[in-house]
Amino acid sequence: MAPPSKEPCKKEACDIQACLSKNLFDSKKCLKVIQSLQSCCEQCEYKSTHCGSLSGLLKNISK
Repeated sequence: MAPPSKEPCKKEACDIQACLSKNLFDSKKCLKVIQSLQSCCEQCEYKSTHCGSLSGLLKNISK
């Protein structure tokens, strides 16, 4: 079994980048992957560097 990643939410962050690129950076079209990152960040108590961008993404969705 692979050792735990030092960056536990890297996959979710990469998924968001791919989704945003595919959808012309319209974060409203990427809610599922953003929520997936949020869930990951909650599980790892925001100890991943990828969780820092989450607040900016959430602000864009509420616009």
